Amino acid sequence: MTAPVRSRWRLGLGVFAENRLALVGAGIFLALAAFSFLGPFVWHTDQVHTDLASVHLDPGTPGHPLGTDGVGYDQLGRLMLGGQTSIIVGLAAGLLATLVGTIWGAVAGFVGGWVDSAMMRVVDAMMSIPALFLFMLLAAIVTPSVTMLIVIIGAFAWLGPARLVRGEALSLRTREYVQAMRGMGGTSGRAVRRHIVPNAIGTVIVNATFQVADAILYVAYLSFLGLGVPPPAANWGGMLSDGLADTYSGHWWLLYPPGIAIILIVLAFNFIGDGLRDAFEVRLRRR
Repeated sequence: MTAPVRSRWRLGLGVFAENRLALVGAGIFLALAAFSFLGPFVWHTDQVHTDLASVHLDPGTPGHPLGTDGVGYDQLGRLMLGGQTSIIVGLAAGLLATLVGTIWGAVAGFVGGWVDSAMMRVVDAMMSIPALFLFMLLAAIVTPSVTMLIVIIGAFAWLGPARLVRGEALSLRTREYVQAMRGMGGTSGRAVRRHIVPNAIGTVIVNATFQVADAILYVAYLSFLGLGVPPPAANWGGMLSDGLADTYSGHWWLLYPPGIAIILIVLAFNFIGDGLRDAFEVRLRRR
């Protein structure tokens, strides 16, 4: 890696570090990830077998700082387990959507002509259908699981990145270095791999953070509607749905923790995305 490239990355990192909200977002995400994935090693709970003798215990009960739910699961341990599912599905579905959308948009924008028209008509047709309706339809047809949620969300969330990357490709394909490569006999595939996608990487990375946030929300939506992973698995959306029903019975502690967790992680990825957008902004990197 040459010195100018290193200096650009160092400058981008410095711009990201100047954005305090971005640092707060990164800290929130790391804290929630550590809570979800490392917490169970510290706080051991049984999230498989129900305990009807410990139903709806109040917060602060010895051994249950956040109380228990309607079947006796420890709420703190349940929050950790739910965080694992929400983060895994959100990250995997967001990255899958970004990957598919980047390839689709790069090919459509670079090739152009009837290929571009046909590929983007597919995108327009799919975007005309409400995404949540499609997610609900597919989730009702297939058996929900972590893998299936990733595929369902990723299969339709790529439309936005595709249109974004296509716009970048339309601009990049007219650049001198791309024309020079084509004049030397370079193929379209090589142009997409070596020039279009690498030069659009900033836009792709920034969009990926927002895709992850959207995917986490989609998981929450589906789980709230009863189309999430089945018990004993858990996620924050399903916990929120269960907590809403129990709130009317006075068990408020089942609603607020998963709701706050969803809000925090979505805000975290939005803050990170804003920081990355500044870091990859050409005018800021050249100042």
